[in-house]
Formats: sequence, C-alpha cells, structure tokens
Amino acid sequence: MTQPPRQALLSLRGIGRSFPSGETRVQVLEDVNLDIGHGEMLAIVGASGSGKSTLMNILGCLDRPSSGSYTVSGHDVGTLDSDALAELRREHFGFIFQRYHLMQHLTATGNVEVPAVYAGTDGAAREARARQLLARLGLDDRGDHRPSQLSGGQQQRVSIARALMNGGEVILADEPTGALDSRSGQEVIAILRELHAQGHTIIIVTHDMQVASCTERIIEIADGRIVGDRPNVPTVAAPEATGAAEAPQPVTRPATGGRLSTGWSRFAEAFRMAWRSMMSHRMRTALTMLGIVIGITSVVSIVAIGEGAKRFVLSDIRAIGTNTLDIYPGRDFGDDKAQSIRTLVPADLQAIAAQPFVHSVTPATMRSLRLRYRSIDINGNVNGVSDNYFAVRDVQMASGIAFNANDVRHQSQVVVIDQNTRRKLFPEGVDPLGKIILVGSLPCTVIGVAQEKKSMFGENKQLNIWLPYSTAASRLFGQQHFDGITVRIRDEQPTKAAEDGIVKLLTLRHGGKDFFTFNMDSIVKTAERTSQSLTLLLSLIAVISLVVGGIGVMNIMLVSVTERTREIGIRMAVGARQSDVLQQFLTEAVLVCLVGGLIGVLLSYGISFLFSLFVKQWQMIFSLGAVLSAFFCASLIGVLFGYLPARNAARLDPIEALARE
Repeated sequence: MTQPPRQALLSLRGIGRSFPSGETRVQVLEDVNLDIGHGEMLAIVGASGSGKSTLMNILGCLDRPSSGSYTVSGHDVGTLDSDALAELRREHFGFIFQRYHLMQHLTATGNVEVPAVYAGTDGAAREARARQLLARLGLDDRGDHRPSQLSGGQQQRVSIARALMNGGEVILADEPTGALDSRSGQEVIAILRELHAQGHTIIIVTHDMQVASCTERIIEIADGRIVGDRPNVPTVAAPEATGAAEAPQPVTRPATGGRLSTGWSRFAEAFRMAWRSMMSHRMRTALTMLGIVIGITSVVSIVAIGEGAKRFVLSDIRAIGTNTLDIYPGRDFGDDKAQSIRTLVPADLQAIAAQPFVHSVTPATMRSLRLRYRSIDINGNVNGVSDNYFAVRDVQMASGIAFNANDVRHQSQVVVIDQNTRRKLFPEGVDPLGKIILVGSLPCTVIGVAQEKKSMFGENKQLNIWLPYSTAASRLFGQQHFDGITVRIRDEQPTKAAEDGIVKLLTLRHGGKDFFTFNMDSIVKTAERTSQSLTLLLSLIAVISLVVGGIGVMNIMLVSVTERTREIGIRMAVGARQSDVLQQFLTEAVLVCLVGGLIGVLLSYGISFLFSLFVKQWQMIFSLGAVLSAFFCASLIGVLFGYLPARNAARLDPIEALARE
C-alpha cells in the first residue's frame, strides 16, 4: 500500500510580487509555484535582480506577495496580521544574513538571546541556551565579546546561533558566505549541513554555484520566474564530527524554561533593552536628556525658592503678631479727625479682655521723647503698653525680664529697651540691667532688653522702649485714652468672627463706630496669595523649558529611529511585534526623561546648597509633592514626545529597515 504524499512545509502557488516605481509598477516575481518539504536543504540561485532575495523575504514572512497564496504547514499566511506574522517568524524561522546584522551594543550572548526575549522566555533560561548554542558553534569563549571584537566568521556563527535560539525549524540563509573568506565560508556551509542533518529545513539564497552545489536541491530563478528545479548530489560532505551522516530528525522547540507573563515581564524586558541602548550611546543619551534636566531643575528650584520665600515672608509677618487685630480711632489710616477721637479707654480694654475668644489684649500709646543716660542724649520712641504686650507681639527677652501686671497697677517706673537703644545709650561691655535712664524727665529703671528680630523688610533703625501704659499716661503723656488697642485671638477661633464680635461690642459701648480695625490675618492671606501667584508664574515660565526639552527629546529620538533603522529591522526579523518595538522606544524615551528628572532634582538640591552659602536669611524649601510632580512631568513628557518616534519605529517595514545602512 503506498503512503499518501506528505504535506509540504512551505507551499507557494501563483506568487507574484511587484513594487511601485513612479506611476508604474515593477514586477519582481511572477507566477512562482514552489513546494519545500520538511528537512530539505536547497539553494535558490540566480543573478542579481532575478528576484531570489524577494522570494526569500516572502518565504520568511518578512514580505507579503502581491498575488497568489503562501502556506506554512497548511496555514495561509495571507490571512495573518502583523503580530501573527511576527509570531510565525519568531517560532518557526531563523535568519542568517550576509552582513550578519548583529546589534553592536549587545554582546554575542545578548545577540543570540534576542529572539527568546520576544518569545517571552525567562532570562536565566535564555542565557543558558544562548551560551550552549555558542559553545556548540565553537564560541564558548566569545560570549561576552561585542561584534566589533569578533572576526567575520565568528559574527556569522553568532547569527547562526541566533537563528537557532527558538528552534529554527526553517533556516533562511541569504548569501551566508558572501562576506567571508573561503575558509570561514566552508565552515559556515559545514555548520548548515550539520543543522540539516539534525532535521532543520535549510534554504540558502546565493548566486554562487559552488555554495549551491553543497545542497540537495537547486532552484534557479531568472526574471522573477523559476526556470529550474532539480535535485543535486552535494559535492562537499560535512565533517564526521558534525554528525552530518545522521538521519534527519524532526525539529522541536528547545526547552527554554518558564514563560514570562505578558504584562509586567514585557515591560521589564523593554526597560532592560532601553537601559542597555542608553548606556551604549551615552553621548546621544546625554544630549537627549539635557533639555529635561534644565527644565526639571528650573521647575523644582523655582518652586523651592518660592516656598522658601513664602515661609520667610509669612514668618516675618507673623513675628509682628500672629492672630492679632489692631483697633485705631477714626475711619481709616490718615483720618484727620482721628487725633480728636478719645474713646478708646481702659474700660474698653477690660470689656474686650472678657470676651471668650480673646487670648490677650494690650493698649498702645506712643510719643517720641528724649532718652538720656549720663552724658548720652538720644531721641527714641516711648511706648506705653500693658504687661500682655510682649505675649501679643511675641517679643522675647535677650536679658532681664518684662514688667508684669503689678507694675502696671502701681505705675512702676520700669522700662524694657530694644537692642538699638542698648547700643546707643550704653557703651560696649556695660550691662544695662538695673541702670536708670531718663525718659523725658522721668527716671526709669531698665529691667529687660528685648531680643532683636531679623526681618526681610530691612533692619529696624528706630529706638524703642516700653513701659507700663499707666505710667506713661499719668507721668509722661498726660492722657487717659489710648492711641490703639491690639487684641490677640485664641488660636482655635476664626479671626473674622472674632473681629465682627469686637466691632459690635465697641460700637455698642461708643454709641457708634468711631474706630476701624486692621486684621493681621488679611496681610498673611494676601502674602500667601501673592507668593502662590508669583510661584505659579515662575513655574509656568520654567515649564516652557520643559516643553522645549520635550521637543528636543522627540527630535533626537526621531534621529535615533533613523540611525537605528537596521536594528529595528533585525528585531522584527527575529520576531518582534510592532507593539514590542513601540514599547521599547517609548520606554526608552520615558526612561531618558526620568533619568533627566532625577539629575534635575539632584541639581536643584545642589543649587540649594550653593544658595544657602550666599543667602543666610532664608532657605529653599523642597516638598515631596514638588519632587513627585517633577517626575510625573518627566514621565508625561517622555510619553507625549516619545510616542511619535516610537510609532514611527514600530511602523517601519522590516525589509526596508534591514536594507538601510
């Protein structure tokens, strides 16, 4: 009983392929019919321009025919999308190119691993198999060498190992000896015959009849048509050590260990490939991220400067008196009638202090009088205040003590002086505490020296002393009313509600509103709004540099795609899908921007250190939100401006990409 004919592994029927040339089309293949069985070793020969390379590209699913049908193991290739074609190339075909097409930034082992990367094989398993294949081809000591460190014959062996990485059921060799010397060429042919003996289907495309004579079948092509298809008796036998005399065995996929999941693992592989690419082109990477570094540094530094300035301003404003409300006679500042209004009296002070939302209250009366100590005579501001003044205005003592409520009740002749007064009245080294000075004509004992306050509003040159308001009223100023009252509101109380309550209280007591209030919180809020607006404005200006940096990333990535066109073609030839190429280039763009963002943040901290050396009053304040926002902006720029180059890379035609020098 006769066996039914075995189904061809590769079958072409009526294949035609034409390419546009101006307004016409050039027919490269026409009505090609060809069957290739499992385990065959054949050569496709023909002169340059005969169509043999185009036929090989169609056989390897790198190109699609314009007409006819092509089946692989009975499956019609014409019905497959680009991802399915990539899987077919990855799982069943291995390519050996005349110019080797190795990636220069990868080692020999790394080049061999590439097909398995896109197959989803885990790292340890694919590295072990890559090294095993290299050892099998006599390159066990060259696994960590880059292509530039290998001879032509060794590079071709690396490309053979790469073709076998995922099994290589069908090996397509395009002029495999064309760039080699005769000895290396013979070694490559011997390796191919060994692979044939192990069950691989070997298809050699060549114009060299001597190479073709080493195969078992020769197909001649001329002017896009098959003009000859004959069996051949090989003239060169493989060495005994290669096992060429063994019976052909079916090719099975290698046991490559566990397969990685399609989500995180694909991203991790894209990340590793992007990082290797960046490290192998350091100058290009540095130029790409330069704009991002400048932009992130500007944004983070400006935000930090703005935050530091805001806190400094607010601390100075709060030093004047936090949560405080000032009450003055008249309608507003500059009211001519204010001098004649004398309704702010001690009884008002007691009524305000009795309110539950009031922390403390102090009156204020002030005159400019002569201050004398021995032979020194100066002019200064004399302030009549209560014992609560120092708590309301947050005035600390550098030495001595402040006067108390008992001093106020007894109209004690005691004063607290500021640092300016101390420097003017008392020589260096003289302790002012306990000394008696003349305030106008009233002798007073110095019991305290107030601590000096640094302020962004400039150094205070005025001379100030404070004494009990009862003393000032009866013994110096001759008045019982106050120039103003300052109220400190309890921290947990809303100042606006407290202000309304005090206004209502005093209006009832005075029989009308003959005073006005000044809420310090309004100054704080205004300063905060102004600072935020200024920071936003400066940040928007800095964002312009980020956008410019992003455009720079896009431009250099577009140039990078052009420079790496052949690399993209190689990746597609060994099974990379469009999504793999897109993800790799997009990941590379984002990674460049993130590294640039990190450098930018570190530079900002360096600027902060230098800033602190020259500006002592305040510091740049960094917030976690600003730093995280910087990285978010860097990632967003990488995605936005990296997508176009990545998409262009993913859409490249593998044939055109491989042909690009």
